[in-house]
Amino acid sequence: MAPPPPTAATNGINPPIPLSNALMTKFKPAKIFKGAVEPTPPPTPGSSSRVNPGPRHITAITFDDRGDQVLTASEDETFRLYSCKTGKHLKTLYSKKYGVDLPRFTHKNTTVVHASTKEDDTIRYHSLHDNKYIQYFKGHKQRVISLEVSPVDDGFMSGSMDKTVRLWDLRVPTCRGLLNLPAAPVIAYDTSGIVFSVAVNQYSRILLYDQANYDKAPFLTITLEDPTLALISYPPRPIYMTSLAFSSNGKYILAGCSGDAHYIVDAFEGHLIAKLEGRIGLERRRMDAPQSIDPVRGNSGEEVSWTPDSKFVMSGSLDGRIAVWDVQNLPSRTGQVDLKVAPLRLQPLASLDGHPGPSRCVRFNPRLAMMVTAGAELAFWLPDQTADSEEMAKELLRKK
Repeated sequence: MAPPPPTAATNGINPPIPLSNALMTKFKPAKIFKGAVEPTPPPTPGSSSRVNPGPRHITAITFDDRGDQVLTASEDETFRLYSCKTGKHLKTLYSKKYGVDLPRFTHKNTTVVHASTKEDDTIRYHSLHDNKYIQYFKGHKQRVISLEVSPVDDGFMSGSMDKTVRLWDLRVPTCRGLLNLPAAPVIAYDTSGIVFSVAVNQYSRILLYDQANYDKAPFLTITLEDPTLALISYPPRPIYMTSLAFSSNGKYILAGCSGDAHYIVDAFEGHLIAKLEGRIGLERRRMDAPQSIDPVRGNSGEEVSWTPDSKFVMSGSLDGRIAVWDVQNLPSRTGQVDLKVAPLRLQPLASLDGHPGPSRCVRFNPRLAMMVTAGAELAFWLPDQTADSEEMAKELLRKK
């Protein structure tokens, strides 16, 4: 996690704002970019008459380390770079030949790594400054579905539909580590960069590896089983994990799922702690589309994340709303893991009106009190503090 912003005394700017329950309910879209994605071209005469998939979407967003810039990748095969401080669109870069997905800023704010959607499944290291490729990372045989940069160095990691995880270094084009798994994996680093986790769906397992000994067996295997699902249908519908994220203190793992709930598990022992309910999953592309019998990835993967202090979790929804859960008071569980113990079922602290279509991407700025969400359009959210003067006065009186 990025360090907190400097204090007002050091550089004369506004003091840092602590995230509170009251503040999280006050977030409102401060700026909406309607033209953040090029519209779907009309069908050419003689082309196959597929069902219209609807408008194109932004598929992923990434912040640089300082939280100054945000980059989007979309189905129109473009990157778009925006300034978080001025709220302005800075530049559009095209990747029509290879397509673009899962952009991730490296520790330089002018370079990103990203997955390809066409030609091949190579990961590309791209300079935003002069719109050139610096390096190609070849090895995956099918589409890359998970990509993360190490929080501490130039390492990064990718998971692919070819059922492998590859470990890379930005300075070397060949992969430095390979894990073969029984299903397509989803990956995440912890905040120290020492541990990484791999989710394997068909087996409902999350495997934790030591970065230095990735070729050894995982030091912890977590089984993600939710006993409350049997209350809805029997046999229960399987959980389909599409993203993983460690909390900033390393205690918890947030397992983002394509179904209607996300889960928080204990990262040290593997207990299922909480089930985050109250939103509609992104298995389908539109509300009127039928649900498949077996769970699928759908458009899920970028729609759920922690705030930088890990006090709240935010998630997009198929109906465009943004759910915010307060996770500051999670129950603690110790001892033997019992898969029959039901998790704490949390309803959202707030359900914010978001996009007209699905909210596919939701990320909180690592340094600023700002949230970015995206679907068919892009929105920058800021807390509306107009009615805060009375509350601040009460708060000050309480402190005295």
